[in-house]
Amino acid sequence: MRCTTLLCAAALTAVTTLGVTAPPPDPDDRRLATFYQQKIVWGPCPASHPAVMRCGTLTVPLDHANPAQGTIELALSRIPATGTHRLGSVVLNYGGPGASGAKGTAERYDRWQDLARSYDMVGFDPRGIARSSPISCGGALPLVGTEYMAATELLKATEAANRACESRTGPILHHVGTADVARDLDVLRAALGEPKLNYVGASYGTRIGAVYAAQFPRRVGRMVLDGVDTLSKPVTEQALEVTKGQQLAFEGFVTWCTAQPGCVFEGTEPRKAVEKTERLVARLDETPLRTAAGEEFTGQSLALAIENGLYRTTDWPELARGLGLLERNGDITSLAALAEPEADNEGAALTVVNCADYTDRGAGDAAAVQRKLDTLLPEFRKASPIFGRGEFSETELCHGQPRADRFVADIDHPGAPPMLLVGVRNDPATPYSWTEEMARRLGSAVVVDYRGHGHTGYTHSTCVKRHVDRFMLTGRLPEGNAGKGEDAGWVGGNTVCPAEEVNAKGK
Repeated sequence: MRCTTLLCAAALTAVTTLGVTAPPPDPDDRRLATFYQQKIVWGPCPASHPAVMRCGTLTVPLDHANPAQGTIELALSRIPATGTHRLGSVVLNYGGPGASGAKGTAERYDRWQDLARSYDMVGFDPRGIARSSPISCGGALPLVGTEYMAATELLKATEAANRACESRTGPILHHVGTADVARDLDVLRAALGEPKLNYVGASYGTRIGAVYAAQFPRRVGRMVLDGVDTLSKPVTEQALEVTKGQQLAFEGFVTWCTAQPGCVFEGTEPRKAVEKTERLVARLDETPLRTAAGEEFTGQSLALAIENGLYRTTDWPELARGLGLLERNGDITSLAALAEPEADNEGAALTVVNCADYTDRGAGDAAAVQRKLDTLLPEFRKASPIFGRGEFSETELCHGQPRADRFVADIDHPGAPPMLLVGVRNDPATPYSWTEEMARRLGSAVVVDYRGHGHTGYTHSTCVKRHVDRFMLTGRLPEGNAGKGEDAGWVGGNTVCPAEEVNAKGK
C-alpha cells in the first residue's frame, strides 16, 4: 500500500540513490561474474508455506557499481511448475515498497495455479525488505495525522528518525533505490537460467519492471505491469492525484453500498453519504474515540481504515460493516483493525525506497517549509475532506535529502519488446492516468483498461486475468477486438474490460 501520511515518511532524510544515468552493469564484467554465475540452491520453506514450495537465497552486491563493498542475501520462494510443457520462470513483485515477495507468493499460492502449470513462479524480497537485509527505524517514524505538525516539529522528527534509521539499518540504507533492485533482478534472472526476464509486477512492482526495461531492454521477456505506478510526477503532484483517486474510489464504494440491503448507506443519495462521512472524519479529528487498547481513533484513523478497505472489493463488506457499527453504537473495533499501522520494516521501507527514487528534496528551512504546508493544505482538503489531510502529509516526504539523479531519466522508449500494462479506472492507489503515462514512456506497451474498482486488475477482473494469462502463456497481446465478446472493446487504442459486480452484501 502507499503511505498515507506525512510523518510516516520522516525516516527519509538518510537516503541517497544510484540513478540509472550510469551504464547498467554488464554480466561479463569480471567484478560481477561471481554473482551472475551463481546457482540457486532450493530447499525447504517455512512451515507457513504450502508444502510443495521451495525457498532459497540469492547473493547480490551491496553496491553494483562497487562490488568490493560487500554483499547481501535476498530471500526467494518458488512454486514449481506442475505441467510437462515448461516455459521457464516468472518473477513476481506485489508492490509496496515494503511487501515481501517471498512470503507474498506463499500467501497467494492459489492465485498462480493457472500460470504455474507452465512456469516456476518465483517471489523475492527486494533489498531492504522482510528477510533481505531489512530496513529498520525502530518505530521512530512519527504516527500519522493525529495532530497537525508545524514545520519546526516536522524537521525535528525527521532528524530524529534519520538518526534511528542510520543506526539500526546500516549501509544498505543508502542502496535501496529501484535502480538497485532492478540490477538485483537481472542477477536473479541469470541465476534462474533465463536468457530473458519474465515478470509480473503490481503497484510499486511496475516501477521495478519499468526501470529494469530501461536498464536491460534486450533482456526483457514477457512482462506484465498491473496497477501502474508513476515514473515522473513530483511528490506533491503524486499525492494530490492519489487524493483525488481515493475520493473517486470511495464514491464508487458508497454507490455500491447505497444499493445493498442492510448496508450502512442503504437508500441514501451517494453524495449525501459522502458528505456524512466527511463530517464524521472532521468530528473524530476534533473529538477522537478510544480503542480497546486505549489508543486514540481520530478522523485520520478512519480515513486510513477506509483507504485500506478500498484496495480489494472483497473487503468492501467489512468496511461497510465497520462503518455501520461506528454509526449505530460507536463501535470502532472493526475499523481500528483496518487502520492497523504497518510494521516497522514495511512502513520504513515504503518511505525510504520511495524517497530514494523521488527527486523532491523539500523546500528549505522551517519558514519555507511552513509556507509550503500552509499553501498546500487547503488544496488537499478541497480535493478530499476525507483523504486530503493524510495524503498532504507526503508532500514533505524527502525533505532535507541531497538531490539524486532522476531514476526515470532513461525510461524513454528504451527499446524493450512489447509488454502488457493494466490500469484500473477507480484505483485508490495508482490513478489510471499513470498507466497511460507509463505506456507513452515505454513506447512498446499495450494497455488493458479495467473500468472497475480496487487496486490492480488481475485479482478483480476475470477479463483482465484472461488477457494476462494468455500473454504470459502464448505471448499474444490484446488487439482491437470490438464485437468479439462482451468483455472486449477498443477505446483510444486500449483494450477495455468492463467493471465486474461486487458479489457480496455489506451489513
